[in-house]
Amino acid sequence: MLHDLGLVQERTVVNAVLVFVPPLIWIGVVLVFRVRAPFLTLLVVGAFYGVFLALGHQLLWDIAWGDSPPRLGGNLAGLDTTAQSLILRFFAVVSSLFTGVIVGAITGLLAWGLGKATRRTPA
Repeated sequence: MLHDLGLVQERTVVNAVLVFVPPLIWIGVVLVFRVRAPFLTLLVVGAFYGVFLALGHQLLWDIAWGDSPPRLGGNLAGLDTTAQSLILRFFAVVSSLFTGVIVGAITGLLAWGLGKATRRTPA
């Protein structure tokens, strides 16, 4: 969301840190605390992440786009600008929720696998 404000540019080290470090922390936490169901736990965390991502993008929509908001093309280009905005915002929310769930599923799968690989068997 910091890129929405123009504070962080894509394809930079800072952006990469902001993208990858939080999910790595999620994995670390479930491994350190030996969470019984790391996949489900991180799937839920990812879903919440998606909700907050969607909220952030919606709150920053006008700041991010300024005087040139996105518009639909093709057969939908003639729609009223308010209808276009509602459609685009709806799909932005869906995209954010999907992104959060996918990030949660991937980190949950990694945490589950790492937990299985590092678990000690009794002697």
